Amino acid sequence: MKCFVQLAFACGLVLSSAAFAQAPDSNGSAAPAASAETPAWKPNPAHNKILDPIAQTIGQSALQNITDAEQVFCYQITTKPDNYTGYTLDGMAVVGFCGVINPELKTMISSELFMNPNNVLFDVTEDCVIRPRIMLRFVRGVDSTDVLLSSPCHAFAIFYGGRVNAFNAKPAAPIIDALIDPLVKGRIDFASPALFNQLLPIGVAQTDEQKALLNKKNEPIRNWVKTQQEEEKSTKSKGWNNLNLNL
Repeated sequence: MKCFVQLAFACGLVLSSAAFAQAPDSNGSAAPAASAETPAWKPNPAHNKILDPIAQTIGQSALQNITDAEQVFCYQITTKPDNYTGYTLDGMAVVGFCGVINPELKTMISSELFMNPNNVLFDVTEDCVIRPRIMLRFVRGVDSTDVLLSSPCHAFAIFYGGRVNAFNAKPAAPIIDALIDPLVKGRIDFASPALFNQLLPIGVAQTDEQKALLNKKNEPIRNWVKTQQEEEKSTKSKGWNNLNLNL
């Protein structure tokens, strides 16, 4: 019974988690994301810190990013194909952006996956292959810790500083699936935040100027490079270091 209660909590919380700020719809135009009323949920008071085997394995810096995250971003990922040339995250292909996780859902994820001893099996292996579905990026300042969720081989892996540590989360299978399925269903195509000069790694065009830039980037590569070269040529004599001050 406890399992189904947790599942209900997870499903309800996920519905309000994908907080896209003006996420584009299938036609490329901006459309506000749907929202749902978040049910009341409180963590178990006994589950108030990250389990020692996890904390000791991932290290203090990675741990602090999770516990003190200022934002949590969700990305849909897959194993990187051999001929893949797109964006990657921790060596995996980024195929979509699935939202900004709200504070209540962040608390639920931390409590149920990292603090609940009933949901993690230490020193127990499963005869299955971890298949990445989504990556949650816990961001604190300019630092971040990535948490990969896998299904149907239910596990989570924590990436930080070039190291990865995987944990068996088979008992939390209903919770993981209740997180993954709605988030993947609500995903949108990912675009480089650097292209938009965005400070937050959202990867969604948020202004008309950014949409125009994205459309421009999606033109055939020869047109993109040619246009860039023309723009650079036309502005070469306009920089502050080319001003003639007659000194």
